[in-house]
Amino acid sequence: MNETGLDALLDQPTLGERVDAGSLPEWVVAHYESFRASMLGDRDGAPFPCYFGIEAERRGGLLYTACRSTTHKDALLALRDALSEYLDVYRDHADRAPLVVFFAPPTRGLSEAEYHERLWNVLQFLHVHDPEPWPEAIPTDPDDSRWEFCFGGEPMFPTCRAPFYDRRTSRYCPVGLEITFQPRTVFEGITADTAAGRRAREVIQERLEDYDGVCPHADLGDWGVEGDREWPQYLLSSDPEQAPDECPMRVSRDHPKVGPELLAPRSRRTARAEAD
Repeated sequence: MNETGLDALLDQPTLGERVDAGSLPEWVVAHYESFRASMLGDRDGAPFPCYFGIEAERRGGLLYTACRSTTHKDALLALRDALSEYLDVYRDHADRAPLVVFFAPPTRGLSEAEYHERLWNVLQFLHVHDPEPWPEAIPTDPDDSRWEFCFGGEPMFPTCRAPFYDRRTSRYCPVGLEITFQPRTVFEGITADTAAGRRAREVIQERLEDYDGVCPHADLGDWGVEGDREWPQYLLSSDPEQAPDECPMRVSRDHPKVGPELLAPRSRRTARAEAD
């Protein structure tokens, strides 16, 4: 962790030092400034809805990485390696330590539909190049209420911010796609089947309505609750006509899905040289 290079896994103090030193691309700085302003600022007096995220950022508990592309193979292999490293260290880093991934802005403006395509391309790529098999306890059918994205043997909840949100400010990022990966373990004690979890959801939804100025999205729900689905929550729709009607990801328990030359982690120096 905290190695040199754009695709390194960074803790918050190191990221802040590199931002201040001017050693990161402008788009990474813009991403972090936007993210931090959302977490620690307010909108017309209303704080960011997720107080767990606020506390994690305030205490320096989050981890970060950047990715040069949502489509380039070598950039996504580097992301795969950073995500694998994250899963090795996050439990020892903080009580709640999600991973925030900043993606380079597109060379042209993208529609909402194209952002959905980019997200699912990233998640599908990670699945195909996953070093571990899909967990036996998690269904492979996204229409199952207990399905969720998995990587490295861990179920996790990836949530996105993107430029196309004009009303849901909590999901707006002016730079480009941003994914926060939250392993299921960070929700221990605050899931829907606990009193603390139900209360946390009530508070977050109240704050969400105040912050966004609109009702919470109809697709928001809880994992494992009958009728709720995880995958539409990853990148909430703004225009339903541009959002997929069914999950674009195809999950298989077959493992491995690619040859050893693409499955094994690579050195960061090699990844950077190939991406450039």
